[in-house]
Amino acid sequence: MRVALFITCFNDTLFPATGQAVVRVLERLGHEVVFPPDQTCCGQMHFNTGYQRECVPLVRSFVDTFADADVVVAPSASCVGMVRDFHGRVAEVSGDRGLAAAVAETAPRVHEFTEFLVDIAGVTDVGAYFPHRVTYHPTCHGLRLLKLGDRPQALLRAVEGIDLVDLPDATECCGFGGTFAVKNSDVSVAMGTDKVARVLATGAEVLTAADNSCLMHVGGLLSRSKSSVRVMHLAEILAGERG
Repeated sequence: MRVALFITCFNDTLFPATGQAVVRVLERLGHEVVFPPDQTCCGQMHFNTGYQRECVPLVRSFVDTFADADVVVAPSASCVGMVRDFHGRVAEVSGDRGLAAAVAETAPRVHEFTEFLVDIAGVTDVGAYFPHRVTYHPTCHGLRLLKLGDRPQALLRAVEGIDLVDLPDATECCGFGGTFAVKNSDVSVAMGTDKVARVLATGAEVLTAADNSCLMHVGGLLSRSKSSVRVMHLAEILAGERG
């Protein structure tokens, strides 16, 4: 299958290894991966902050960039949630019926990475090897907006050598929430500190998730607490191979 990679600006800027891992996994499974070079921000930060009209050019750019893609895959539940659930609202605000039609055509073809693997590619065992103790944090957008359910855990359980342990109170928010962490930093840090305590209680070596934004938040708090727990995007674990 020919897959268009939507890397998201957050990953492109701060976590390029995640996109590389996605490509390794997809190519290992026999898919052709293309990277449309004109892609840019999905507009989530603007939309969540109340600048819906300012999102219109970004939504228009997105549908133009991925118009010819049969399937679009992104390693970010939050950005996929923005595209599928809120691009239509931005198009409605714009009053542009052509844009609304383009969004309705494009958005259903956009899939979060684990959705694509389980639902479209039909696999849970991607041939990965990762001999470490791991715990998984279901990020809010993946859990509540995309309803990823057990897909990420199914993929992780199939990894050879992994010791996957449950995270206590896993469904509790980590406190990042994009601009929430900036506007409500004290509350954000308190929520993140609770999440760190639960991660440490698992004895895991690695905390993983489907969004690097949440991992950045919790990882920063882990680092400040002098913890040796690493944070890794789920794609990086699935890209693991025997040396």
